[in-house]
This record gives sequence, C-alpha cells and structure tokens, in this order.
Amino acid sequence: MTSLLDLCEQYFGARDFYEVLKIPRTANDKQVKKAYHQLSLLVHPDRVEESIKAEATEKFKVLGRIHSILSDSEKRKIYDQSGEYDEESEEVMMRNWADYWKTLFKKISVEDINNYEKKYKGSEIEIKDLKRAYVDSKGDMDYILESVPFTDCDDEPRIHSIIRDLIEKNEVPEYKAFTEEDEKKKQRRKRKWAKEAEEAERLEKMLKIENEENAAANDLTLAIQKRNQARAGQSDKFFDSLIDKYAKMAEKPTRKKSTPTRGTKAAKTAKKTKKRT
Repeated sequence: MTSLLDLCEQYFGARDFYEVLKIPRTANDKQVKKAYHQLSLLVHPDRVEESIKAEATEKFKVLGRIHSILSDSEKRKIYDQSGEYDEESEEVMMRNWADYWKTLFKKISVEDINNYEKKYKGSEIEIKDLKRAYVDSKGDMDYILESVPFTDCDDEPRIHSIIRDLIEKNEVPEYKAFTEEDEKKKQRRKRKWAKEAEEAERLEKMLKIENEENAAANDLTLAIQKRNQARAGQSDKFFDSLIDKYAKMAEKPTRKKSTPTRGTKAAKTAKKTKKRT
C-alpha cells in the first residue's frame, strides 16, 4: 500500500502536510479547516470532468486524511514532534471520505464554485499551481490545463503571459515545449476541448430535460392524487347521505290498523239482522 507521504508527493509535490495545505505550522484549527476546504473544493470528484475524476478522487482522499490528522490535537502534536502518524487507522477512517467531507462543510452549490473560481484566478495560489504544473511537465500545456483548476483553452493567452513573466524573472526555467509549442499540437488540444465542451453541453441539456420530465411527472402524480382524494370525498358524502336518509326512514312510526272489539262486532251483526227483518 502506498504511504500517505508518497501520495502527498505524487499528487501535491510535497511530503509535508502543512506544505500540501499551504499553511504555516502555527496555523490554528480554523485556518487548517479553511485551507482544507479550499483545496478539496478544487478536486471534489463531483465537480470535475469525467476524464480526471479518478485522480481527483485520490487527491480528495489524501486531503481528507491530512485534515483528519491536523484537526485532532493529539494526532497533530505527535506529527509535529516526530513526523509520525497512524497510517492504518487513518486509512480505515477515510474509506468513507465523502461522508467525512459532508460532516464538515455545507453542500456545495454551483454558486460556491463560481465564487471561488473568481477568487482563485489571478491569485497567488493559482500562480503557485501554474509554476508547479509547468515545471513538473517541463512546459507541456496539455498537462498544465489538466492539472490547474478552472483552466481551458480560452485561458491559454493568460497562462502564457503569467508563465513568460515567471521565465523572465528566472523563477522557472524556459522549456521549448512551452515557448515553441508545435502548432498541430495546439490544434489537437483545441479540438479535444471543443469536443468535451460540446459533450458537457449535451449532458447539461439532457439533465435539464430529465429534471423537467421528473417535475411534470410529479405534477401529474399530484393531480391524480388530488382527483382521487376529491372522488373519495364525494363517495363518502354520497354514502353518508344514503345512511342519513334510511336512518330517518327507520325512525318514522308506522300506522297500526285498529282491531275491532267483540262488542262492536255484535252491534254490527244486530244491525244487519234488523235490516233483513
């Protein structure tokens, strides 16, 4: 199993947890959490393109493990004093890295991403990321665009300007792969990005249609439920009226025919006899 330090160096170019988060060793808990949030936001697997989702997931897990150490006073004390940490316990704990992240921060919205992008572009953090990607790839623009967040072919003129300025200041070496990039390579990159942008737009439209269909289906279901409830109410009223009707009929007293007494019968017989005589 690859150690956490090796993963730090592989994905972030540093073996020190504080260097990965870009904070001083004196940083307080709030600063640690803020740095972790900013970096994890850049590599959140749900917010990157499909082509780099696997790598972003690994970076995200590494950042989570670092934060779990530096945010625990006892673990941080041991790490600060000896550089040691419990590799196995951190690996086990961070298997549910997504759940861990959700317990620390609110749900990310598109607005959150857009706002951070505005702060990130042109910042010192972006320039450091550009320097690292430029040096690591020896001037490969394809690698730079894939490694540095919020960049695409439209950003190339801006990136060229920043890196050329760094070259002139002798902050980074000059690589011909960058300063004399082959025109065909540039065109291939532009076609690739255009295709990916087209695919992203298509998926966005499909998602919008799916959401609209789901909303329509929900509206239809709600309408049917309301209609069924109305019908049920009408049926209840109908049966209630029948019950009331027959209940009242049952309550009405019935007329009884009077039964003639023996005296009355005798009188009628006497009258009939009298008439005959």
